[in-house]
Amino acid sequence: MIVYSIKDLEKLSGIKAHTLRIWEKRYAILKPKRTDTNIRYYEDADLQKVLNIALLRKKGYKISKIAELSESDITRLTAELSQVDVAFEDHIDALSMAMFELNEYKFNKILDHYIEQNGFGHTMEEVLYPFLEKLSMMWMAGSIKSAHESFITYFVRRKCVAAIDSIKHSHYDQGPSFVIYLAEKETHELSLLYIHYLLKKQGVEVINLGLDVPLIDVVDTCNIKKPDYVFTMINDTHTHGMLQSYINDLLKYSNDSKVVISGYQTVANRIEPHERLLSLNSLEEIKLLIDDITTKYNN
Repeated sequence: MIVYSIKDLEKLSGIKAHTLRIWEKRYAILKPKRTDTNIRYYEDADLQKVLNIALLRKKGYKISKIAELSESDITRLTAELSQVDVAFEDHIDALSMAMFELNEYKFNKILDHYIEQNGFGHTMEEVLYPFLEKLSMMWMAGSIKSAHESFITYFVRRKCVAAIDSIKHSHYDQGPSFVIYLAEKETHELSLLYIHYLLKKQGVEVINLGLDVPLIDVVDTCNIKKPDYVFTMINDTHTHGMLQSYINDLLKYSNDSKVVISGYQTVANRIEPHERLLSLNSLEEIKLLIDDITTKYNN
C-alpha cells in the first residue's frame, strides 16, 4: 500500500496543503489516518478524492457544495466532466484519475475525445507529454505503483502505433529516408514512436528498428538501405567517453548517412563536431529539422 503525506497531495493535485487542512477541519472532506507515532497519512482513495475535487473546483464548483456531495456523486460528476471537457489541464487531471483506477475505458474515452477535437500531434504535446512528466514525478516520489506505470506506457504506445499506421503512403520514390532506433539499454520508446509519427506524417520513409538495437544491426541496415539520415536518442546510458566513442563508430560505419542525435546525454555532454553529425536539444529542434528536410526535398 502506498501512503501519502499532505505535501504529496499538494504536489500531485495542485491544492495547497494549508487549504487541504482547512477543508479537513471545516468540512471533514478528508479523514487522514495516523501512524503509531501519531503522524498523519493518506491513502490512494484520499488522493483520488482530492484529484476529483481539484477538477470540480476548476469547473466552478464551490468547496461548500462539493462537501455536501456523497462519494459516489463526486465520482460520477467528475467522470461526466472529464469525458466532455476539452481543456488540456483538466484532461491531465482526468487521466490521472483514470490511471489510479486502472480504468482503460475512461482513459481511452478521454484521449479519443481530445484526439478527435485537436489531432494526435497536439494531444501528444499538450496532454500526453505533460501527463507523462507528471507520471515520472509521481514515480520518483513513490506515489504510484509499477502497475500504474505499465498500464500507461502500454496504453500510450498503442495510441502512437495506431497513429503511425493511420498515415498511408503508397511509395517513397523522391523523399528522404530515415533509419531510427534506440541503442541497447535505452528505454524511451514512446518518444521514438512520436518521432516516427512526425516523420511519416511529412511523407518521410522511416525504417524503425525499435529499441535495444546493437550497433552492428544499425550498420547492416545502413549498408542495405543507404538512408539519408540515421536518428537515435541517448538518455539513459553512456558516460562522456563512451558516448563520443559510440558516435564516432556510428559515423564511421553508417555509409555516409547523416547522423542525428538527441536526448539528455547529448545535451549534458559536449560532443565533438562533425560534418555529418547533427545534435538536437529539444523536440522543437527535431520538428524544425523535419520541416527543413521535407521542404528542401519538395522544392
